Amino acid sequence: MKLRVGTQKLHLRHTFTISRGSEDVAETVIAEIEEDGLIGYGEAPPTAYYGHTPSSVIASIEKMKPLLAGADPLQYRDLLGRLGRELGGPAGDRAALCALDLAVHDWVGKRWGLPLHRLLGLAPERMPPSDFTIGIDSIPRMVEKTREAAGFPILKIKLGTPDDLAVVRALREITGATFRVDANCAWTARETVEKSRELKELGVEFIEQPLPPDRLGEMAEVRRASALPLYADENAVVPADVPRLAGSFDGIVIKLVKCGGILPALSMIELARALGLKVMLGCMIESSVAISGAAQIGPLADHLDLDGAILITDDPFEGVHNRKGNMVLPERAGLGVQPRRSQRPERSEVRNRAERPDTDP
Repeated sequence: MKLRVGTQKLHLRHTFTISRGSEDVAETVIAEIEEDGLIGYGEAPPTAYYGHTPSSVIASIEKMKPLLAGADPLQYRDLLGRLGRELGGPAGDRAALCALDLAVHDWVGKRWGLPLHRLLGLAPERMPPSDFTIGIDSIPRMVEKTREAAGFPILKIKLGTPDDLAVVRALREITGATFRVDANCAWTARETVEKSRELKELGVEFIEQPLPPDRLGEMAEVRRASALPLYADENAVVPADVPRLAGSFDGIVIKLVKCGGILPALSMIELARALGLKVMLGCMIESSVAISGAAQIGPLADHLDLDGAILITDDPFEGVHNRKGNMVLPERAGLGVQPRRSQRPERSEVRNRAERPDTDP
């Protein structure tokens, strides 16, 4: 298989802020594998929180060239297993694994002429709706952004400021949408319990990752006292994390770039189901390649947070259609993606560029 890898800049419609930082432009890594005249596309949006940079992801992908060169992509589970052993461990690069996992799945689907969800035997009509994220800003600006999101039945509100409850009160005055809130590790145990009570009265469905991941020991007590369900994001990275979360959280947030792609995500879903945990599929700021990859397994989830591609102005790919939170899978084979324009991502040297801020939607 031939391998190409490069970067693509993604410009956000609004400055996107969470409790850990802000960004106006995100840089994502796009990988392509080619065999028998078919191209499979994959993506990895690097995130500093998980130790990724564009340059590190590109370097990790390029190291896999010898392994890919002689591989049979139709034996894709064996191939992805070998890639996982190289890239999926503690010293590996799961973002690079994600890009290659998506590219391989896209190629296999194209080889058989079927969308990935059909190869997996999934029913598109079971796809839950996706929320739309309102990033941290001044209250007037968050109100304005919420008005722009009119028609989305579910909104995810980024919190982690002294004005958290005032923000949610202000947004509740202008919309009847279901709310989810995401503190991105910014709260204490006491804050979580106290805020959960009013947030429940304000129509919030659940709270995402209130405490930092190194405070997992406190989460069981917080869960018992919380008025709302709690979902793990930064605590739910790879399949091995899932068993230790039962009893401390009500659900987990799976992101392909965190865990290493579709195969690890499927493992996390199976483990969550066995342990009685709910599942949300989430994303970073990313193009329709990664969003479409996650959407292909969307029917297996309880909730979706797959709005990364509609938060940007210049998505270089066409894929799943997000119609006010209704995710419509294309009938094209593989991930269902195709470039919007003829040029491919720049094969750029990014090692001297600034790292991407740590933000996710």
